[in-house]
Amino acid sequence: MAKQSKIDRVWDIIEKVGVCMLTTQFAKGLRARPLAARRDSAADVIWFVTDLRSGKEHEIEVEHDVGLAFVDANENAYLSITARAEVRRDRAKTAEIWKKTDDMWWDGPDDPNVCVLRVQPLTAELWDGPASAAVAAFEFAKARLTGKQPNLGENRKVTVKM
Repeated sequence: MAKQSKIDRVWDIIEKVGVCMLTTQFAKGLRARPLAARRDSAADVIWFVTDLRSGKEHEIEVEHDVGLAFVDANENAYLSITARAEVRRDRAKTAEIWKKTDDMWWDGPDDPNVCVLRVQPLTAELWDGPASAAVAAFEFAKARLTGKQPNLGENRKVTVKM
């Protein structure tokens, strides 16, 4: 598989799954929370709409390295991204990426508590397994009979273009 197609697969998972677990660092360790990802295709970055009053913004301002985890259970694909994040108070970008579902949390993109996170992926690690439970079951049965490892897909480490 060509390098570009591996990177395309990473972006496809991000767009299809949408919600990921964003992990930040704080004085006592790591903390993960679910957030809706919005890919910026032109810049190859991921944006998140979030709240200035939450801990993650303060943690990111201290330590910019974050982790993102996306899971597509239907396709048995697991994606882990190491990235650099920054907090931005950018009303134009907020309005640009705003979705109707964001109205559940804030009073529109001009809400004074809204900010965005700009996340620049550095590396991505992708585990792509068989897309169906039947294929996985077959591989386990075959492994039991042959004594060989089951073929449950491949682990691909991909460096995402900065």
